[in-house]
Amino acid sequence: MNRTHTRALAAGALLGLATLPALAADTATETELRELIRLQAEQIQQQSAQLQALNQRLDAMGAPAVAAAPASAPADGVQAQIDAAVADTRQDDMAILQAQVAQLAAGGGGGGGGNVSWRRGGPEFRSSDRGFTFNPRGRVLVDFSSTHGSSFDTRNITGTNLRQARLGAQGSMGPLGYKIDAELADNTVSLSDAYLSWDTMLGSIPTEFYVGNKLKDRAIDSSTTLTRTPFMERNAVASVGMPASGYFGLGVQMKMIGQNWHTTFGVTGDDVGNTGTETDSLTYAFRGHVNPIKRPAGFLHVGGWYVHEDYGVDTNRINRTPRVASRFNDNVRVSASAINDVTGEKVWGAELGGTFRNFWAFAETSETTLRSTSVGEVDQKAHSAYAGWLITGEKPGFSARSGVWGTTRVARPVTDGGIGAWELATRYDKYDFTDAARGGEGDSWTLGLNWYLNNWSRVMFNVVRWNTDNQVGTYAGQDSGHTFNIRTQVVF
Repeated sequence: MNRTHTRALAAGALLGLATLPALAADTATETELRELIRLQAEQIQQQSAQLQALNQRLDAMGAPAVAAAPASAPADGVQAQIDAAVADTRQDDMAILQAQVAQLAAGGGGGGGGNVSWRRGGPEFRSSDRGFTFNPRGRVLVDFSSTHGSSFDTRNITGTNLRQARLGAQGSMGPLGYKIDAELADNTVSLSDAYLSWDTMLGSIPTEFYVGNKLKDRAIDSSTTLTRTPFMERNAVASVGMPASGYFGLGVQMKMIGQNWHTTFGVTGDDVGNTGTETDSLTYAFRGHVNPIKRPAGFLHVGGWYVHEDYGVDTNRINRTPRVASRFNDNVRVSASAINDVTGEKVWGAELGGTFRNFWAFAETSETTLRSTSVGEVDQKAHSAYAGWLITGEKPGFSARSGVWGTTRVARPVTDGGIGAWELATRYDKYDFTDAARGGEGDSWTLGLNWYLNNWSRVMFNVVRWNTDNQVGTYAGQDSGHTFNIRTQVVF
């Protein structure tokens, strides 16, 4: 045998050792890996024996010997290779497992052919094709309020209030959706949202139909759930322009959403809490908005709405007395004076505003005309203007698509070690009931600071400077004061 052949055998032996880690990575189990390495070890030992025999012949011929490892080395080297290959395999298995866990976390995780998402603060269960969803819902809003400076001592009160506590669920079955919320307040249980929805297309326009008890689409604050409004209480336009049947109505609504606009039509009766002993009030409502300017940095919002309501026989007297300072303090109100023999009302409103980067500003106005068989028509007016600045740079949580307040997306949540989102806001409200013989008037300035801990929880601070001039009631005459409010809320 020549030297070239001899060196080839030696190189083959070394190559067998070098390829062990790669072969180990391709094996399925540790047992199979060890068996494969054992076979390689036997081959190496055979090649080592052949090398020794060749070296003896080379020595006899006076040629240089080919270096070979001692007899015990292959066994030790093989064991080292086995241990290294097993360790590599275990590391690969761990890496694969970690990658699978990361993939499940990114996709929501879960089993049963679907997954679970926690993006909204609570679990949303989804089937694998996303045709079915189920999302438990809930909210807790706890308030503290303290009023000072009033000329009437009974208005200067301090206390706490469970503003809202709700439990419910929403979900979808293909294009069919549903939502139900039960509110726990004053030791009673009542339904708020309780409806079915249907998503479809009218031509090329996305359209949603609702059947059941739903928040009416009327003005900006009125159409927004309380957990999303930038202030602790809705503005003057929302409270004065509220139909006699309330914020919610049991009936049908249709919502059409265009590229830069939306419209809503609704026909509703009383809300779901109606006793059913008398004919419902019948309400026809329309609202629409358009964004004549819409850019990545912001948009301009122009909107309007109209409500026509025919009262049921159980409604023949209207006496609006909206709260000015807080929901807790029932004594700080503006009295409109009672209007008797009413048969219905019509309300119109206008909206103007927009957002730019981390700033927002809106103004609203409304006028309600009550129809009375004894005093004729009586007007009730309200005006609101408000603006805000997200100090930490987030975009305002206002939906250009639907014209309502939505979720403020927190860039650095407290739950992730950040500072949350901070928002400074101010609002002016005017209440004008002076068209009635003994109607009062009032106004308020509100300064608010909102701390969004994450996308579903926040702490709110509101200071309200208010003035009232009532013509009737316990608190008649001019009066003023200030109210300090704090709210903590969690929504999922």
